[in-house]
Amino acid sequence: MKYLRTLILAGLCLAVQPALAADDHSLIPGDVENYIGYGAIMLLLLLIIVALLVILRAFNIVTRLVLKADGYSDEQIEAELHPVKIKKPKAEVWNKLLSLRPLAEEKELLIAHDYDGIQELDNPIPAWFMYLFYITIIFAVGYLLNYHVFHTGQLQYEEYKTEMVQADAAKKLYLSKAANQVDENTVKLVKDPAVLAAGQAVFKQNCVACHGDHAQGMVGPNLTDDFWLHGHKVNDLFKTVKYGVLAKGMPTWEKVLSPGQISAVVNYVKSLHGTNPANPKAPQGTEEKD
Repeated sequence: MKYLRTLILAGLCLAVQPALAADDHSLIPGDVENYIGYGAIMLLLLLIIVALLVILRAFNIVTRLVLKADGYSDEQIEAELHPVKIKKPKAEVWNKLLSLRPLAEEKELLIAHDYDGIQELDNPIPAWFMYLFYITIIFAVGYLLNYHVFHTGQLQYEEYKTEMVQADAAKKLYLSKAANQVDENTVKLVKDPAVLAAGQAVFKQNCVACHGDHAQGMVGPNLTDDFWLHGHKVNDLFKTVKYGVLAKGMPTWEKVLSPGQISAVVNYVKSLHGTNPANPKAPQGTEEKD
């Protein structure tokens, strides 16, 4: 009989949960019919709760009558319906966790010898400490098998090499993204073979028709001598390629080439300075030397 209250409360939870679940999406702003439906559901839930509370009260009354008929006193009936939980003293719980004996039993734990009047208790090692010790043994065995027997885990030097490879890949990814964030103000003169190779590919695909396959000049000027029409610095070249010089027939390349490609091709052009190709075009512009 003492579990009736628990059963009734569990039934209440089971009855309310489906109704709430079914009403999760019942409210739609601006829809009057849904508001009416929501009110009806809430009223139904309220009626169910009231009915369950009435049933619970009725069970309590019936329980009291049955216990009274069995000869229980009022105190016994109250104790049956509302049992008192006995809490364990904190000291007892603490002693159990640490595998200690209470102070009242210390005399039974004394070891039959002393040193200069100092006596020792024969308290066992706490269970939690022993479990922790066993866990360290298991961990050590697993560590040995993982790193030194089956080699499924990487040792420090192997981890270092793996991380260096990952860092190199991350660096290349960053540089590939950073290359397209350059402009005529931030472009730098570089001699990286990979950048120059990329610039050579761009030059052969887009610049050979006007400047020749060795930049010796054809329709456009010679790009290997000391004479320049629009500046010889890498920033000047970047600006010239990016915006073009329509009056001279140099098209605008910023919509065709990415900033990274423009940076690569102007660095490639700078690397051709002084190569003295065959059949160069006559100098044009102003002499400018690095």
